[in-house]
Amino acid sequence: MNPDAEIDHGAPLTPYRQLAEILRAQIRRGDCPPGRMLPSEAQLVQRYGIARTTMRRALGLLAEEGWVYAVPQRGWFVTAPLPPSPETPASPA
Repeated sequence: MNPDAEIDHGAPLTPYRQLAEILRAQIRRGDCPPGRMLPSEAQLVQRYGIARTTMRRALGLLAEEGWVYAVPQRGWFVTAPLPPSPETPASPA
């Protein structure tokens, strides 16, 4: 995962949405491939200098969008297969 990405607390986009976008971009790039566990909640909080509630909102948003899922007592994992990106239309059923 890209440790250089930062949360801009002065930006118009809320910190949880910024974190969701950072993580989504890392998943799309393959930094965190499908099936892989994301860094722990504590690591994300420390790495991005955010509150735990902010981090949980970001992960919740990604879960709603189908990018990640939680396994109780284990952590957050990247979904396999990934949801279609806006630039990649879904294949017809």
